[in-house]
Amino acid sequence: MLHSSHFSDFDIELFQAGKHFRLYKKMGSHLIDLEGNKGTYFSVWAPNATSVFVMGDFNGWSVTSHPMQPRWDTSGIWEVFIPDIGYGTVYKYCINTYNGKELHKSDPYARKFQIPPDTASVVCNTSYKWTDAEWMAKRKKNLGKNLPTSVYEIHLGSWKKLVDEKNRSLSYVEMATDLVDYVKKMGFTHVEMMPVMEHPYYASWGYQITGYFAPSSRYGDPNELKYLIDAFHKADIGVILDWVPSHFPTDAHGLGYFDGTHLYEHEDPRKGYHPDWKSSIFNYGRNEVRSFLISNALYWLDEFHADGLRVDAVASMLYLDYSRKDGEWLPNEYGRNENLEAISFLKEFNATVYQEYPDALTIAEESTAFAGVSKPVFDGGLGFGEKWMMGWMHDTLRYMARDTLYRRFHQSEITFSIHYAFSENFMLPLSHDEVVHGKSSLLNKMPGDEWQKFANLRAMFGYMFGHPGTKLLFMGGEFGQSFEWSHDRGLDWWLLKYPLHVGIQSLIQNLNKIYCTYPALYRYPFTQNGFGWVAADDVENSVVSFIRKGDEQDKTVLIVCHFAPKALENYQIGCPTFGEWDEIFNSDDQEYGGSGFVNGKKLKSVATPQHGYDQHLNLKLSPLATMYFVCSKELKKPSTTNKLLPKNKKVSKAK
Repeated sequence: MLHSSHFSDFDIELFQAGKHFRLYKKMGSHLIDLEGNKGTYFSVWAPNATSVFVMGDFNGWSVTSHPMQPRWDTSGIWEVFIPDIGYGTVYKYCINTYNGKELHKSDPYARKFQIPPDTASVVCNTSYKWTDAEWMAKRKKNLGKNLPTSVYEIHLGSWKKLVDEKNRSLSYVEMATDLVDYVKKMGFTHVEMMPVMEHPYYASWGYQITGYFAPSSRYGDPNELKYLIDAFHKADIGVILDWVPSHFPTDAHGLGYFDGTHLYEHEDPRKGYHPDWKSSIFNYGRNEVRSFLISNALYWLDEFHADGLRVDAVASMLYLDYSRKDGEWLPNEYGRNENLEAISFLKEFNATVYQEYPDALTIAEESTAFAGVSKPVFDGGLGFGEKWMMGWMHDTLRYMARDTLYRRFHQSEITFSIHYAFSENFMLPLSHDEVVHGKSSLLNKMPGDEWQKFANLRAMFGYMFGHPGTKLLFMGGEFGQSFEWSHDRGLDWWLLKYPLHVGIQSLIQNLNKIYCTYPALYRYPFTQNGFGWVAADDVENSVVSFIRKGDEQDKTVLIVCHFAPKALENYQIGCPTFGEWDEIFNSDDQEYGGSGFVNGKKLKSVATPQHGYDQHLNLKLSPLATMYFVCSKELKKPSTTNKLLPKNKKVSKAK
């Protein structure tokens, strides 16, 4: 056993300043050749420990046979090289504390863990030969362009269960065929994976992480997850990973009380304990913790070619009094409730990610009115690329859940979002949070009989894809999942035996195609340039109409949403161009399970002003439906000039 430092180039000053952002290359377990001896090098940060040992299957889990040595510097890092052990070695750290306790901890930088409920770390080979060079090059080429972003949110463990194999989840390798093919068929541009990082409690959905650098072993090893992401990229589909720097669980083998002190978390529970999730909150003011977290973010971008990170529970990080009563929180130095350390951390996280990967995307799940979440750091913002538009989601679902008879009294719920739609770079989320814990499935939030429920859902999806902002839909919503999502069972794919569910699936497939085909729907997702009201005030008929526009060469899309169940004939809608208009989408089409009360093609506009335009269309408004129209042929408008003066009448000139 050798006690020679392998990491001679480790920059202690960067680490202690919170600026070492590739710690995973130095910390944890690494196979090396040291002075002709092959083995594994271990290193762990435990500055307050009195002694640290490596224990594992290679030494019969002895807590004394393989001591680690503190580095010669002031880093607080312990290290040891153990020859003749390699990939597959199972281990933990035995940490002896200043107050005489013996703690058995997993490696914070481990790349692999045992399959839960076992909790030990595993020495792991993570070298992988990527085949997605074309995708990565295209990602750089498209930097700065607004492209269609339609995201399919997935919980890997419950997307599909193999009932005949004891309800087993698919593996990463199996998903590289089944899941990738399905997402491609449905036309989504991206997937967002709920946390893939190792977590001991399956029912936490991955949001209680103990292995920040390790994909969950439930579905395979790290290289098999890389294989899955590689397959998505080869299918021209981007991959966004959920990332959780807001809190971590208190499991004994995890980060909490790591070296006998509150190393990763705040010591004071008013800052270090989350009352909602019964978990620990990272100490964002400790530089080494900032290095740990930002290194982790870059790890998933570096090693797994992730195209983006969606940061969970940002609101809980921004405010010291989040979910706390008076007396349960400590104000900042100015006597206010903003968490200045967390805000500083988020700014540095975003600035670092975009410096290293300007073609990647960071997304904030943030539900408050905190200003500038998606403004650049240099402009005073938090620096996220996008922010979930929670207000749009809440207002839309509240409105759609109302009895159609009373919607006319609440039309502002469906139109209000435009008042602030361009204050941030918004993503419209219909996420997993909306279909659990008694909230019901999207389908069963809708009012009315069975036909009306499906019609309402189709109309809402049409409205969503027309509304400014990028899109996100949780798995199962795309075929009208009837029951709430449960992590313990797969989606109800058997529902696709029924035409109305097949209709929803076909509708989402076609909406994705239309969204990607017409640049007006995605060219200006975050600015007023891409949007204009036609009419938002027809409350009696529950009709909302607007246009989406792009550049001069892009066809303008006219969108009409009719949220009442009575079909209407000869409804006048102003349109921006005189000519022939085609209905390119109608959620009431029979293909989707609708009544078929559609308009079709070659609808000629009438040269009579309406809604601020010089011409209008006479439309059939389908019941509970959203309709899209584009001008397929511009025509010369009939003259409407004033009458001419009589030929011989002279007009006197002013003297």
